[in-house]
Amino acid sequence: MRATPENQRTLLDIADLDRRIQQAERARTQPVQGARINELAGVRQGQLRELTTLAGVLEDARTELSRLESDVKLAEQRRDRDAERLAAATDSKQAQALENEIASLGRRLSTLEDSELEVMARVEEAQAAVDAQQALIDQTNAEGAKLTAEAKAAVAAAAVEGEQLGRDRAALASGVAADLLADYERRASRGIGVGLLRRGVCEGCRMVLSGTDLTAIRRAADDDVVSCPECGAILVRTDESGL
Repeated sequence: MRATPENQRTLLDIADLDRRIQQAERARTQPVQGARINELAGVRQGQLRELTTLAGVLEDARTELSRLESDVKLAEQRRDRDAERLAAATDSKQAQALENEIASLGRRLSTLEDSELEVMARVEEAQAAVDAQQALIDQTNAEGAKLTAEAKAAVAAAAVEGEQLGRDRAALASGVAADLLADYERRASRGIGVGLLRRGVCEGCRMVLSGTDLTAIRRAADDDVVSCPECGAILVRTDESGL
C-alpha cells in the first residue's frame, strides 16, 4: 500500500485522539467514584441491618418501661385507695389488714421503681446506640451523595469531551485516504495501529528494530506504508527515525 507521508503522519494524531476517546468513554461509563459508591452501598446495607437490630432493642426496652410505669401507677392507685379506706376504718382487724396491704404495696412500689430506673438506663443506652448508628448511616449517605454528584459531573464532562474528540477525529480522518484509514483501523482493532519510528525504536511497542529491519525500511519509498516487524503497526517515518 502507498500513502503520502503527510497522511501517514496524520495517523499518529488520529491514534492519539482514539486513545483519548477511549479514555473519555471509560470515564463516562466507569467513573472513578463508582467503586467507592458501590462499596458504600454495601456498607449502608450492613449499617441499616444493625440499626434495625438496635431499634428492636430500644423498642423492647421502651415496652418494658411502659409496662413498669403502668404497674407503678396501678400500685400507687391501690395504695392511695387503701390509705383512704384505712383513714375511714373503725374495725381494728380491717385496719390491720389495710396497714399490711399498704406495707406490701410499698415494698412492691420500691421494687418496681428500682426496676423502672434500671430499664430507664437501658432505654437511654439503647437510644444512644440507635443515635450513634443513625449518625454512621448519615455519614455514609453524605459521602455517597457527594461521590454520586461528582460521578454525574464527571460522566457529563466525559460525554462532552468524547463528542468533541469524535468531531476532531472525523475532521482529521476526512483528509486521510480511505484505504489507509481502513488499514490503520484494522490493525488498531487487533493491537497497535500506528507507531512513530524514532531513532530506530518503534514507539508503538517500544521495541528496538534490528539493523536488518532498519535497512529494509530505509530502502522503502517515502510513500510506502511499512510495518513494524515486532507489533505489526504502521511505522511512520520522520527525520528523527534514524534511517
